[in-house]
Amino acid sequence: MKILLDQNISFKLIKKLQDIFPLINQVKGLGLEGATDKKIWEYAKKNNYVIVTFDSDFYDISIIKGQPPKIIWFRTGNLTTSKIEQIFRNKEDLIKKFITDNQFKDISCLEIIFDL
Repeated sequence: MKILLDQNISFKLIKKLQDIFPLINQVKGLGLEGATDKKIWEYAKKNNYVIVTFDSDFYDISIIKGQPPKIIWFRTGNLTTSKIEQIFRNKEDLIKKFITDNQFKDISCLEIIFDL
């Protein structure tokens, strides 16, 4: 289960979440910093990543192109890295089911909404 954090999600989450998502990475670590959403999408598709983003653009692409890759869209607003880690941990089972469970095979995007 490979997770790719988009540009606006801190690379610091990689270390914090490797215990539950050992194959987590961030676009900067893959040489994709500043890349277009289309390029990130193609990279994720080719390399079997699920994209985690704050950006609605990936949702829009998933409507047109479907999947793979799957998208996890954090609709949370600006939060600290620690708060995002907490949400990941609280939603760990749902995220893993979304990625691997056959009941979610036709769903391209998981929206995670958090209101302050």
